[in-house]
Amino acid sequence: MKVKTQSKKVNKAWLNQHVNDPYVKLAKKDGFRARAAYKLKELDETLGLIRPGDCVVDLGSAPGAWSQYVRRRLSPQGAAVGELHGHIIALDMLPMEAVEGVHFILGDFREAAVLAELEMALTDRHISAVDLVVSDMAPNLSGIGSADAARIGDLVELAVDFAKNHLKPDGALVVKLFHGGAYDAMVALFRATFKVVKPIKPKASRDKSSETFLVGLGLKN
Repeated sequence: MKVKTQSKKVNKAWLNQHVNDPYVKLAKKDGFRARAAYKLKELDETLGLIRPGDCVVDLGSAPGAWSQYVRRRLSPQGAAVGELHGHIIALDMLPMEAVEGVHFILGDFREAAVLAELEMALTDRHISAVDLVVSDMAPNLSGIGSADAARIGDLVELAVDFAKNHLKPDGALVVKLFHGGAYDAMVALFRATFKVVKPIKPKASRDKSSETFLVGLGLKN
C-alpha cells in the first residue's frame, strides 16, 4: 500500500508541475500541441536553422509541435494555415493529427520500407537534398543503462546516416540526446560528420531532465 501511495504522490506532483509549467501554458496560448515547440524555437532563433523555401524533415514528429513550429516559420505571415514557402515531411511510428502543409508518414524509421517511403516523398516533390533534419526521436527506456544507451545511439546513428545521404552540404541536423552512456560517442560521431557541432540545452527543457540537443551544421566532405 505504501508503494501505491508513493506512486500517487509522484503522479500528483508531476501533474501539478505540468499544469503550472509556463511553457505548457504558453503552448496552449499559442496553439502548439506540446511545450517541445519552444525547444526548437530557441535552437532556431539561436542558430538560424529555418529559412523560407527550406525542405525540413521532422523525425519522431508526433504529436506535431515541431512540425507546427516549422510550418509557421515557412509561412510568409507566420500563420498556422495558408501559404507555405517550403516543404515539410514528418515521420513517426505513432499517429499524428494532420498539420496543414505537412506530409506525414506513419511508420518506424528503423525499417527500410519506411525510409524508402520517406525518400519517395522527397522524389515526388523533386527535392534532391534537404535543408534541415530535426529529430525528437527517443526510445522507450528500460532503466538498464547499457541497453538504453545502445537504443539511443542507434536512433542518433540512423538520423546521422540519413543526413549524410540527404542533406545539402550546408544543411543541418538536430537530434535529441541524453547525458549518459551514449553521449560522448554521439558527440564524436557528430564531430566526424559536421563542420560545426553545438550541444544546446534549451530553456524549455526541464532542469531535471538529462536531455540535450546536438546540432550539426555543414557536412564535412
